[in-house]
Amino acid sequence: MGTDLERREFTLLLLGLGVSLFVPGQAHADKAGASIQGPASAKKGEEITLRITFTHNSNSSSHFIEWARVMVNEKQTARWDFSPAKLPEGPNFVREIRIPVQSPLRVAAQASCNKHGSKGVAVLDIQVG
Repeated sequence: MGTDLERREFTLLLLGLGVSLFVPGQAHADKAGASIQGPASAKKGEEITLRITFTHNSNSSSHFIEWARVMVNEKQTARWDFSPAKLPEGPNFVREIRIPVQSPLRVAAQASCNKHGSKGVAVLDIQVG
């Protein structure tokens, strides 16, 4: 290596890289997600059960799922709000909802982390058969 200054800069670079690998933070960042289990089709007049799983890598008083919701044909059908004093029961949790089928349905589920937001919307289309 060259001068003392170059050695010092190289050492600082390695030290910075090492710290970034071992310090928790964005490496463990996680957006909240959702998935939907339900039938692909149902009979008109039937009531169906949907199972929505919400996921996140943490639920602590400083980092948690802030809200979770289910929309059916663009109308909010269910919503759960959380706070540091009222956290979800775990990093992954399930909610079941029952909905009547009169016409084709588009079910959308989403959750949002208070720090990192949402992974996006999960969608299930249900046809009337």
